[in-house]
Amino acid sequence: MASVVVEDAELLLDLLNTRPIVNGVANDRLAGAAGGRWLGAHGLPDSPADAAAARRVRDAIAAVLRGRAGAETLQPLLAGVSRTPVVEPAGVRWELHTGPAEPFGVRCVLAWSRLAESLPGRLRPCANEECGLFLLDRSRANARLWCSMSACGNRLKARRHYRRVAGRAD
Repeated sequence: MASVVVEDAELLLDLLNTRPIVNGVANDRLAGAAGGRWLGAHGLPDSPADAAAARRVRDAIAAVLRGRAGAETLQPLLAGVSRTPVVEPAGVRWELHTGPAEPFGVRCVLAWSRLAESLPGRLRPCANEECGLFLLDRSRANARLWCSMSACGNRLKARRHYRRVAGRAD
């Protein structure tokens, strides 16, 4: 079960990071041929409907994580989902039934929920507003700010330093 949780967390992070901002323009890696490759690499059917569903899930969870929407906006992604207990010799196992909901969307919302419960506040947007990516902070201090120190952290630190130095020169 633990490996499924980690796998789903990585899937969710990978999904959220399919919309990076490159040179000031949002780049959708779920569109076109790249979207088909992304879906295929994650064991999903490569169809326009599946790509559109993945974009809806990504955008809804990203809006919640950015504070632009409340968690209740994820409820429609779980429409018709239920769990049924199944008794086995080893104990009770819970079987998930997605009903009319998209199984991929359900998996992502459940991954978001498990992360919010087990690692509260650690799945978050990069502090570089020009980036658009997300990070999962696994550090002990929960102090990580950037998706990548080399890509975002150094740039922002260099800008702050330049502003400080330029301010002294005035």
